[in-house]
Amino acid sequence: MNVETGKQEWSAEDMPSIWTRPALTSGASWIGSVDAAVQDRFLNELDEAELLALPYLFEFWALPHQLPPEGDWRSWVIMGGRGAGKTRAGAEWVRSKVEGAMPLDPGACRHVALVGETIEQVREVMIFGDSGILACSPPDRRPVWEATRKRLVWPNGAVASVHSAHDPEGLRGPQFDAAWVDELAKWRKAEAAWDQLQFALRLGELPQVCVTTTPRDVGVLKRLLDAPSTVTTHAPTEANAANLAESFLEEVRRRYRGTRLARQELDGVLLSDVEGALWTGAALDAQRLADAPDLDRIVVGLDPATTGKAGSDECGIVVVGARLQGPPQDWRAVVLADCTVTGATPHRWARAAISAMERFGADRLIAEVNQGGQMVGEVLRQVDEFVPLRSVHATRGKVARAEPVAALYEQGRVSHLGRLDALEDQMCRMTLRGYEGPGSPDRVDALVWALHELMIAPAAAWRAPGVRSL
Repeated sequence: MNVETGKQEWSAEDMPSIWTRPALTSGASWIGSVDAAVQDRFLNELDEAELLALPYLFEFWALPHQLPPEGDWRSWVIMGGRGAGKTRAGAEWVRSKVEGAMPLDPGACRHVALVGETIEQVREVMIFGDSGILACSPPDRRPVWEATRKRLVWPNGAVASVHSAHDPEGLRGPQFDAAWVDELAKWRKAEAAWDQLQFALRLGELPQVCVTTTPRDVGVLKRLLDAPSTVTTHAPTEANAANLAESFLEEVRRRYRGTRLARQELDGVLLSDVEGALWTGAALDAQRLADAPDLDRIVVGLDPATTGKAGSDECGIVVVGARLQGPPQDWRAVVLADCTVTGATPHRWARAAISAMERFGADRLIAEVNQGGQMVGEVLRQVDEFVPLRSVHATRGKVARAEPVAALYEQGRVSHLGRLDALEDQMCRMTLRGYEGPGSPDRVDALVWALHELMIAPAAAWRAPGVRSL
């Protein structure tokens, strides 16, 4: 300790060898807190081999949430926001399990499962990604990718095999002493895949699994977090700000500040459904589609913003298609896209709405005109003189309009194509008491208008000409 400055000062003599665990686990924290002269002295006293090795000593550089907790845990869940460093932590944990002291020395584990939602995501993110296993491995310990067998093989003989959560049965038969699971909370067959993996983790004295995921309110994740054998580390996106573009952080915080989506996707907080919500995350997940079926009709719902100033309401633009075969009870709808724009001028949201129509081959644009009145149609026709437009007036409150649409979801008659996070965030905040979120639920309004046009009005044989009311 320097008695004049009160700071702890280190030199190579003060430290054990940089290869020992105490120095590694404290490395980034102490070297980041001392002055430049001490940092220079430490680095200058390392030999060439040590300098070459330093970038690969993850425990030296890791953030606290990226280091595995002590103890005899079964599952370690790294739950964080987008870009919080979860993938790097998972890749480095695999390295720590399979690598020995020297390149050919055996590590603690020899049979590892790498499980993602799809084979492609395992390969592109967990293995070949910027923070994946190959990018993190030093040259003398880097595994070889055997594409035909879908596995990584290390110089010491350790093997990591690739598995998809879409195929839980593929986890029957093989056995492992460790596993890395990525984005468990968004797997469509999460329960079955997770259960099969548990049966396969049966080698060694303490087979363990590292789970890296952004939180979502799904049963498999909540039960895992509640298990006594589970330990959890957590961090928001900003914890890894040094490795993220500043413009990215500014944009996502500006766009999603105060929303449930920000709490989940940026802060990494597991949120439960709002009491009395018309929609729940679990129900939306249960009806999610990977591919759109053949559709008979497609429309774009538009809830225009009256101003284009920063901080103004969004202009909701949602694309919905429907299969209209047989009687109305057999009709099915698919929400194809959320093309909502924020802070847009009337000309810009008009262009965005018409662009969405052209992109999806929509038959009609359904626009609410309560706020903009005649201006809405005029602006749209400045962009496309022949746009097929139907103007609609809201004569009832948002909840009353949304309830019959929510009923279609309850009946299993509406699905979402892929993830529509911002729209679904608003949907899960719509309750019988009203909208429990900041601003106005413009995306939901656009969705309601589109589904009313496609499903509710035709089923009720509503044929009133001109401006319609809902």
